[in-house]
Amino acid sequence: MYDIIGDIHGCFKEFKALTTKLGYRWDTGVPISSSGRKLVFVGDLTDRGPESLKVIEAVYELVQQKKAIYVPGNHCNKLYRFFLGNPVKIAHGLETTVAEYEELSSKQQEEIKHQFMWLYEQAPLYATLDDGKLIVAHAGIKEEMIGKTSGKVKTFVFYGDITGRTNPDGTPERRDWAASYKGRPFIVYGHTPVIAPRFLNQTVNIDTGCVFGNCLTALRYPEKETTSVPSSMPYIAEKFRDLT
Repeated sequence: MYDIIGDIHGCFKEFKALTTKLGYRWDTGVPISSSGRKLVFVGDLTDRGPESLKVIEAVYELVQQKKAIYVPGNHCNKLYRFFLGNPVKIAHGLETTVAEYEELSSKQQEEIKHQFMWLYEQAPLYATLDDGKLIVAHAGIKEEMIGKTSGKVKTFVFYGDITGRTNPDGTPERRDWAASYKGRPFIVYGHTPVIAPRFLNQTVNIDTGCVFGNCLTALRYPEKETTSVPSSMPYIAEKFRDLT
């Protein structure tokens, strides 16, 4: 039994509210289920929101204790490359996480860097659960890609079915892969903000744009029921994609 959490993007307050609403207790400083349910994170824990480092700390503790499963998103990949010392553009949300990081003491910086790098390095590219009936992948995955981890698959899982072109607002142009998905595994993903969870062809997008002022959503599995809490962030309508 899993509770799969959509893109948190540093919205720690909403993460705490959502897990509490789902029946998790925070007595030990992290959300623990008394009924044996396990949290699964679709990636993009950080960037844009106000408390990215607190999200990292909580997810690190949970995964270390084997109480949760985490798969990385494109923002996670970029933060990992930043911590490696690779040249990355401090923009598109990363600047908020870096600002939090730079306010820490050098000892605290080493600790959070260690936690996130461990979290990222132990993570599968996507999670295969329930004997292969459930796949959790940040931006989705095609059935023929399941079981593979090539560069092409990694790009798809992090960014979706990108065309190589850009939209007028500078974001990558993406095909709607879920509209033509005919696979048997149930795919849970995020990455593309939608106003409400979008169920289509054995897939569901649960990134309901918490960091853009809508809500944070979890999918309960195997029930396939969604639970949400409202965001405390300002609402930015243009960030949501109409996929109806």
